[in-house]
Amino acid sequence: MDHATPNLPSRDFTTTSRFYEKLGFEESWRDRGWMILKRGTLALEFFPFPDLDPLESSFGCCLRLDDLAAFYQVCLDAGIPEGCSGQPRLQAPRVEPSGLTIGYLVDPDGSLLRLVQN
Repeated sequence: MDHATPNLPSRDFTTTSRFYEKLGFEESWRDRGWMILKRGTLALEFFPFPDLDPLESSFGCCLRLDDLAAFYQVCLDAGIPEGCSGQPRLQAPRVEPSGLTIGYLVDPDGSLLRLVQN
C-alpha cells in the first residue's frame, strides 16, 4: 500500500517521543538523524532541528482519524491544555465551513496537527 508520512521538526527527540507517547505513539525507529513514531496506522517522522523557534514554526500535517472525539479525549487526558496560545495546546473540534470536523493540536515544537474526522 502506498502512503505518505509527514516530516516534522524536533528540537529534542527524547522530549518529542515522551510527548507523543502520552498520545499513544511508540518509537518504531530512531537514530541521531531521524525518528519515526507510530500509533496504529498513523506514522509521524521527525528530523532534528535543535535551533527551531516554536513560535515561528510553520510545520504541520493532518491526522485523518476514524474517531476524532476519542483521540481528542486522549489529548485532554494527557494534560494538553485547550487554548489559543502556547505549546503544546489544543483547540476543540468543530464543523468547519468545508463541512469537515476538525480539531487542532500544536506540539511542543510548534508543529500544527489538524485532527480531521474521517
